[in-house]
Amino acid sequence: MSDTRSRIAAAPRVVVKVGSSSLTTAQGGLDPARLDALVDALAARRTAGSQVVLVSSGAIASGLAPLGLGRRPHDLATQQASASVGQLVLGHAYVSSFARYDLRVGQVLLTSDDVVRRAHYRNAQRTLSRLLALGVVPVVNENDTVVTEEIKFGDNDRLAAMVAYLVGADALVLLSDVDGLYDGDPRRGDAHRIDEVAGDADVEHVRADEPGSDLGTGGMASKLASARLASTAGVPVLIAAASDAAHALGVADVGTAFAASPRRLTPRRFWLAYAANPKGRLRLDDGAVAAVVGRRRSLLAAGITAVHGEFEAGDVVELSDSRDHVVARGVVAYDAAELPMLIGRKSHDLAPEHRREVVHADDLVPLRH
Repeated sequence: MSDTRSRIAAAPRVVVKVGSSSLTTAQGGLDPARLDALVDALAARRTAGSQVVLVSSGAIASGLAPLGLGRRPHDLATQQASASVGQLVLGHAYVSSFARYDLRVGQVLLTSDDVVRRAHYRNAQRTLSRLLALGVVPVVNENDTVVTEEIKFGDNDRLAAMVAYLVGADALVLLSDVDGLYDGDPRRGDAHRIDEVAGDADVEHVRADEPGSDLGTGGMASKLASARLASTAGVPVLIAAASDAAHALGVADVGTAFAASPRRLTPRRFWLAYAANPKGRLRLDDGAVAAVVGRRRSLLAAGITAVHGEFEAGDVVELSDSRDHVVARGVVAYDAAELPMLIGRKSHDLAPEHRREVVHADDLVPLRH
């Protein structure tokens, strides 16, 4: 067994994400047998000594049958209404199923605002940590009853990656109706499953752009993006089929394993890179890109060629190269209105109050392409 799979199998704290299609019937109702099978695997992992956080989709899908809806609604208001009913259905099902093992569960509903805002981020972190310390299995979901397009995660795969970092998880397991990452569409018969992903080079040829199921939102593209996010942040990841949950949470000998980056980002750098909501963008010349990304230097006004967006000093902005590819994020030290008169100018040509760095190296995170 590879070192990555061994780390996942032995992880003291693991986040597990399960998709809607793995918990519901084709008609949209919650499938008790599937849910119980998942809980069996989670409880076995708890018995083996690991702490477990479950990120569960299925609230909207669970509300369809009680409301007499034949398919997942497209309008936001009906989705929220379905989630309002479905959260209770899903929560009760988890309480009952985990009770078979004398395990308690606690529901945690999040929006991306809870991760983007630093104060909310710390509150969510404390709540989850305390639940784990009390022996509770946290069941996390996006708060679909109030979420809007502006503050939604987009899918629970990304939410799971964020939660994995938030709680300091030692592994992330993404369960769905696909048994791993393939180099093509597995429904066409000529695709091959990728067993291990050591780095970006192993997935550069992969086209994982098929849509999600009718009952969910996350296809393989979202799982690949979330696996790369978590592994870059230092968390090993396993993508596997929900039907293989016992193996995925046991010896981890199924699915596709993603090796973790050897260095885990600090909480502040992770927030800058993946959680913060950028308010604008600065375009850099080639020399500034080399300094910021290659040598991890501060960004000076001389290296900026254009300013986009409305932002204030202390906001997070994206830094892009001359082709508008985002190469870094950082906390800007100037308001957007101040920068146009400074860009392209050497520090010694500026007034003393404008000679400070535009983005200091301590507040800057290079991003991989």
